Amino acid sequence: MTGTSDMLADAIRDLAIAAGREIMRIYDGDFAVEQKADASPVTDADRAAEDIILAGLGLMAPEIPAVAEEAVAAGRIPDISGGRFWLVDPLDGTREFVSRNGEFTVNIALIEQGQPVLGVVYLPAQQQCFWTGAGGAWRRDGDGSDTAIGVRRPPDDGLVALVSRSHNSPETDRYLADFAIAERVDAGSSLKFCRIAEGAADIYPRLGRTMEWDIAAGHAVLAAAGGSVCQLDGAPLDYGKHGFENPPFLARGAMPSAGN
Repeated sequence: MTGTSDMLADAIRDLAIAAGREIMRIYDGDFAVEQKADASPVTDADRAAEDIILAGLGLMAPEIPAVAEEAVAAGRIPDISGGRFWLVDPLDGTREFVSRNGEFTVNIALIEQGQPVLGVVYLPAQQQCFWTGAGGAWRRDGDGSDTAIGVRRPPDDGLVALVSRSHNSPETDRYLADFAIAERVDAGSSLKFCRIAEGAADIYPRLGRTMEWDIAAGHAVLAAAGGSVCQLDGAPLDYGKHGFENPPFLARGAMPSAGN
């Protein structure tokens, strides 16, 4: 990344952390849970965090349109025909937020010509941040220390597979049967991409429905760490699709193909 891009990544990281502080303010109190038209949950924390992020993006890069989950749900979809736009999920893992297990994230990604080129994933409850910058991927822990991260080679005794805590399925079980799996770990939100990026896991297949804002920031971090996200047939996973819905995909570190 260029120096200018690194400065932008730093600013986006700070913005995600600011949104996370507001999320935790609400998390630590009483909050109501509503249902959107697609039956997914939404809280005041989703909306408050999105307001903070969109206001910040509007100040730092007013020329770049932002596609944000709650705005889209309300019918506010900007023109992204220029090929450069933000994807924002202010609170990925709302179910995890509601159950208070801490596995929820703030996600901001910059898309250029269909691919995420910058991404920040922040875990407010753990005060841990993952982002793209300085030629790779980084993690900042709660003590303020920064660590360069990267994917690992697959262990000889089998892969660590991540599966969605809230959206596991028989299809996922059948897909994983083609791999040598040593351990399966349930996890929520875009945290799964980050665990692969830091070398703590190897594979995350998602066969159910996801939206682009759910995964773009995690995709950016994983790619910067040396991993990849693709469709199940190996085709690239692009962003800016009509309706913003993803096909089934596979996120992985440095590893062989299924069956090998």
